[in-house]
Amino acid sequence: MATRVLVVDDEPQIQQLLRTALEGRGYEIRLAGDGRTALDLAATAWPDVIVLDLGLPGMDGLEVCRRIREWSRVPIVVLSAREGDRDKVEALDLGADDYLTKPFSMEELLARLRVALRHRAPAAEIPVRHCGELTVDLNRRQVVRAGVEVHLTPTEYDLLRLFITNADRALTQRHILREVWGPGYENDVATLRVFVTQLRQKLEPEPSRPRLIVTETGVGYRFRTEGCG
Repeated sequence: MATRVLVVDDEPQIQQLLRTALEGRGYEIRLAGDGRTALDLAATAWPDVIVLDLGLPGMDGLEVCRRIREWSRVPIVVLSAREGDRDKVEALDLGADDYLTKPFSMEELLARLRVALRHRAPAAEIPVRHCGELTVDLNRRQVVRAGVEVHLTPTEYDLLRLFITNADRALTQRHILREVWGPGYENDVATLRVFVTQLRQKLEPEPSRPRLIVTETGVGYRFRTEGCG
C-alpha cells in the first residue's frame, strides 16, 4: 500500500509541485488548502505523514498542529516561509516532528519525510545504535567511540540517549531541558549549552566542527546520522 501524505498548503503552485514530485515517487497524496479541511482529512483519510504549511488562511498551521496532537501522533513536517524562528520552535513544541523553511529542495523534503516515517511506528526497539565510530548500547548504558569506552556523567548520558533515540529530528531547547532536567528547567539554556559542549568534546572527532550534534539556529539541536554506518 502506498504511503499516504496529506499536503496542507494554500498556494496552488506548491500543492501542484508537491503532488507531482511525491506521486512520482510512489506516494499517495491528499491536498488541503486551509486548516479546517486539513483537520477533516487528518481524521478521515488516515495519512501516514502530514506536510503542514504554517501560513494558512483562517486557522493557521500552529493551531492545526495543536488540534491534531490532541488525538493523533501522525508525523508532521512543518513548512514555514516566516523569517523568525519563534513559529518553528512553537510548532516543534506543539508536537511537530520536523520543519523546513521555504524555499526548500525536494530532496531535503523527501529526506525529512523518510525520517518522520521511521519514527511513525518504530519496529522492535534496537538497543544498540551505531554511528560511524560511535556505538551506544542503550540496554547496558555503554558508549564506545573508536573502540574505547567513553565515560559520561548520568546527565550527559541522558542527554545523549534523548538525542540518539530522536536521531535526525530537530529538538527544541525547551523540549530537551524538560525531558532531561525536568519541568521548571525549560529556560535554563546556559546549562544545556554547557552539556552539549561536554558531549561534543567526548564524542565528536572535531568538537569545534560538530558533525553529530549540530545546532539548529534559533531552535535547538539535531543528532545527525548522515554518513553513519
